[in-house]
Amino acid sequence: ATQGDALGHLTRLQRLTAADALMLDETAVVTLELLESSGGSVRDSLFGVLDETVTPMGARLLRQWLLRPLLDPVAIAARQTAVGAMVEAPAERARLRALLRGIGDLERLTSRATLGQAHARDLVGLRACLAPLAEIRRVGSAFAAAPFGDALAELAPLDDLRDLLTAALEDEPPLGLHDGGLIRAGWHEALAAIVGDAREARAWIAGLEERERARTGISSLRVRFNRVFGYGIEVTHAQAARVPAEYVRRQTLTGAERYVTPELKEYEAKALGADERRRRLEYELFEEVRRTVAARAAELLTTARALARLDVFASLAEVAHTRGHVRPVVDRDEALTIVEGRHPVLEARLGSPVTPNDLALDRDARIVILTGPNMAGKSVYLRQTAHITIMAQLGAFVPAREARIGVVDRVFTRVGAQDNLARGQSTFLVEMIETAIILNNVTPRSLVLLDEVGRGTSTFDGLAIAWAVVEALHDRGHGAKVLFATHFHELTRLAGRLGGVRNFHVAVREWNDEIVFLHKVQTGGTDRSYGVQVARLAGLPAPVIARAKALLAELEEAGQLRTDASDAVQLGLFAQAGPDPMLAELASLDLAHLTPLEALNMLAKWQQRLGGR
Repeated sequence: ATQGDALGHLTRLQRLTAADALMLDETAVVTLELLESSGGSVRDSLFGVLDETVTPMGARLLRQWLLRPLLDPVAIAARQTAVGAMVEAPAERARLRALLRGIGDLERLTSRATLGQAHARDLVGLRACLAPLAEIRRVGSAFAAAPFGDALAELAPLDDLRDLLTAALEDEPPLGLHDGGLIRAGWHEALAAIVGDAREARAWIAGLEERERARTGISSLRVRFNRVFGYGIEVTHAQAARVPAEYVRRQTLTGAERYVTPELKEYEAKALGADERRRRLEYELFEEVRRTVAARAAELLTTARALARLDVFASLAEVAHTRGHVRPVVDRDEALTIVEGRHPVLEARLGSPVTPNDLALDRDARIVILTGPNMAGKSVYLRQTAHITIMAQLGAFVPAREARIGVVDRVFTRVGAQDNLARGQSTFLVEMIETAIILNNVTPRSLVLLDEVGRGTSTFDGLAIAWAVVEALHDRGHGAKVLFATHFHELTRLAGRLGGVRNFHVAVREWNDEIVFLHKVQTGGTDRSYGVQVARLAGLPAPVIARAKALLAELEEAGQLRTDASDAVQLGLFAQAGPDPMLAELASLDLAHLTPLEALNMLAKWQQRLGGR
């Protein structure tokens, strides 16, 4: 290809703006495991669950849809209608998928041809892509949904190009372009003549051995070909004296002499000359065919995009049908309601039912404080909500009994934390940077997922930051929908102070000092973390567990971890700044004249104030 046609494979430019799609930044893509899991597995990602495509173009398009879900409810509904039509017609869907499975990467094959980089096997592959188009049109016509009609209409009439490739190209051409064997001899008159000349010359050479044996009576005579010396007649040393006079000795071999004749050289020149002419002509003809394909690039790429859409519709329908997903309602309302929602990846990989959970967010209840022990499923609930929202807006069905999604324009996540050692950023710093990005960019239609904000620093620092973040999202979040998972049980008090905050917790069941995770989200907060029980489940040694339980009891007895401590202690860090009365009283004591009894009485009084015995 020349510089002038270097971009010939680009037939359509599309401007992408933030206003066109739900915005997902790199943090959201990674933490929500949209393209690959935290362990690097594509199969265990949301893409891996949704990807039942059978063409490379379809897989790429599904990835694009996943990373850029739609904002327009009308466009979303059109995709849903196409998916729904295929869900309702399993036989036709299976037939269409079988036809699509035989199609290669039409987009890339076309691009290679346009750039002058396609070899003969590429064009044979392109020919295979065009073969089932007529049957795809016929099967696809069974689906009345408008998006299908649009895609089918974009399948260009390429029968003439398919016929050209069928007539011109050998079925199994070599990889190289200068070795011949690319073009069918019968397709081009001059090529057929050259092939005929080569065949005739080789036929004469093939019969030479038998003729010369009969004429000379030399039974050991052989006609052999050598890439350096060409054709020759080989006779053993024992019978060399019997060779005719016209034989010209060319080479002495181990055990034999090698000869040529003027007539053999003539036919050799005919055969080898015909081979060279054939290779040159075949390359010229192949270039002509490749240019013809390149000239049809616009039609081919339009067809490839249409096939990709059909493939994605069929893939999403296959997932919806096999997993029991339902069509969600997507509108411009501000509510987000999910009834018996399930985590799509967890459900697919476990191969068994998972505990369903509900969610209802609206203008009056738009922030959820979610408490519960580690391992109970708080993070799963957050990711599940994001997955269902993204699936709904890309046009897929969702794992729920029913769902109503008010379009979300951005998903923010602060889920999990990793040190960025290369940039000198600690876990807590990364956590704060991500939280700052959320607070500075949140919109009224954002979905914000926050998991354990503040855990990377001291308890009171973390609680203070978490409290302030919730207040900021409530007061200045412009109506954004927020799920805030936390182990700071004090945050549940915000539900009584801020009108848009509601408390939920992940339920557990206690039995014989053990806990059973129910993975069920219920209304109301919880004041227990079950940390020691979780530590036991994790396999900490029994002496460590016993010591931890004893220390916990002592701390609770001393009032350090009492959940019913006075507001002066539990919420003192949120009160107006001022001197602590007990500290002022302590500072005023005259220790030099204080008796032991007076000191004990003073300590007892302070302990009583702190809620002690």
